[in-house]
Amino acid sequence: MSVYGYCRISTAKQSIDRQVRNIRVEYPTVHIVQEAYTGTSILRPEWSKLYRILKEGDTVVFDSVSRMSRNAEEGFSLYEDLYNKGIQLIFLKEHHIDTETYKKALSGSIAMTGTNVDFILKGINEYLMALAKEQIKLAFEQSEKEVADLHQRTREGLLTARLNGKQVGRKKGIGFETKKSKAAKEKIRIHCKAFGGTLDDMECMKLTGLARNTYYKYKRQIRADLTDEGKLKKEELLLCLLQGYRRNNNPQKKRLGDGILSLKQEQKPAEPAKPENGKKDHSFLITLAVAIAIILILWLIKKF
Repeated sequence: MSVYGYCRISTAKQSIDRQVRNIRVEYPTVHIVQEAYTGTSILRPEWSKLYRILKEGDTVVFDSVSRMSRNAEEGFSLYEDLYNKGIQLIFLKEHHIDTETYKKALSGSIAMTGTNVDFILKGINEYLMALAKEQIKLAFEQSEKEVADLHQRTREGLLTARLNGKQVGRKKGIGFETKKSKAAKEKIRIHCKAFGGTLDDMECMKLTGLARNTYYKYKRQIRADLTDEGKLKKEELLLCLLQGYRRNNNPQKKRLGDGILSLKQEQKPAEPAKPENGKKDHSFLITLAVAIAIILILWLIKKF
């Protein structure tokens, strides 16, 4: 007869040490089976392995009923299946539903008397057995309800956060980037021919050790980043051109140095220069040319 301790957590981020410690306090030589898997299904890899090797007389210890199952219907069916196979189940936090307790409740029926009173006694015995089963069902239902309540609280919390204008989760388009991915992208950006390097795609894949799909995904991201940087530089250049043109072609506005000099010399600001006789004023043509250039630059920015 073997004694097993089954410990389960839902995700690998959780700690299983508490369950192991609680079981070993009561059963120091127990063989521990650990698993990171949801309790809403009994089709769990490690539990399935343990289930296949269990035999009559073996014992399985759980820290609580929720470690066995968080599905009320499946949990109770599994409990009855193991009980009928002669396997003892122990729940450290719910000893009232241990199979030994259940067995005593079922065997503690009142003996028949051979008289008409037996009809009443039979009813009492059936009630006691139903009551014992109900206690087990309630334990599994409570375990399932805990999960449902947790999910409901999570949904309500997310909804409240959204209604309050808070960002929930990662922003769209923003991904998590690791040091490894950053290093790989840097190599692609330096060595790939598409970005001015000397290596083709196959050579870059070998250099970075990336799979084909990952490599091309990184390459698209690099191209998008470079495109965004290029657009920013073009916009900055356009802004500088506009500011320079407005300053140089507005005779009413003088540079700060000229204004200070004129104040020192107590001179009036110079009048705008008039075109000499015989020479045409080309300011309109210059303005038109600059406007066309601006339109062309904006078109290029939008296209690329």
